[in-house]
Amino acid sequence: MDKTAAVRRGRPRNFDRDEALQRAMQVFWSHGYEGTSMTQLIEAMGIASPSIYAAFGSKEQLFREAVDLYVTSEAEPSWGALDRIGDVRQALRTMLFASIDLFVATDAPRGCLVILGATHLGTSNMTVRTILRNQRGRFRDRLMKRLTRAIEDGDISGDTDLTALADAILAFFSGLAIEAVDGATKAKLRAAADLFCQRLLG
Repeated sequence: MDKTAAVRRGRPRNFDRDEALQRAMQVFWSHGYEGTSMTQLIEAMGIASPSIYAAFGSKEQLFREAVDLYVTSEAEPSWGALDRIGDVRQALRTMLFASIDLFVATDAPRGCLVILGATHLGTSNMTVRTILRNQRGRFRDRLMKRLTRAIEDGDISGDTDLTALADAILAFFSGLAIEAVDGATKAKLRAAADLFCQRLLG
C-alpha cells in the first residue's frame, strides 16, 4: 500500500496538524510524558489514534514535537531576555520573572515541560529522558554564552567560574518550576528570584 495514501486516509477531513500539536503540548505539559495516555491525547486533539500515528509516527515523536513547540512558543519569550537586554543582571532577572509568569499562568499546566516532562528516576523510557536532557543542555549552552558575553563586557569578574554560576542559575530555575507545581504564588516566587539575583550577581 502506498504510504502517502495511507497517511491521507488516516487523517480526518479538515485535520489541522498545528492545532492538534498545540493541544497535545498542553496535555503533556499538564501530565508529563508517562502520565499522558493515548485516550487523553485523542480527546484533547480531537482525532483518532490512527490519525495521530499517521501524522506524528509515535507517541515519542509527538512528545518530541510538543517539546519543540513548547520551547519556541512558551519558553522563548522568557529566555529571549538574555539576548535582548544588555545588562546581565537585568537580563537574568527578566528571564526568571517571565518564566515565573509562565509557570503559574494557569492552574494546569504549571511549571516547565522541559524540567518536569518526565520522571527523572526510574523511568524506562530513555528516549524521552534524552529529549528533555538535550533541551536542557541547549538552555545551558545559551546561558553560558550569555555569561561569557557578560565577562567580555566587564559586567562579571573575569575570574568567575562560569560553569558553577550557570549550575546555580539552572538549579534555581528548576526549583522555581517545582515550587510552581507545588502551588507557590507568583509573588512568592518573584521575591525569591529578586533576592537570588541580588545575592548571586551583586
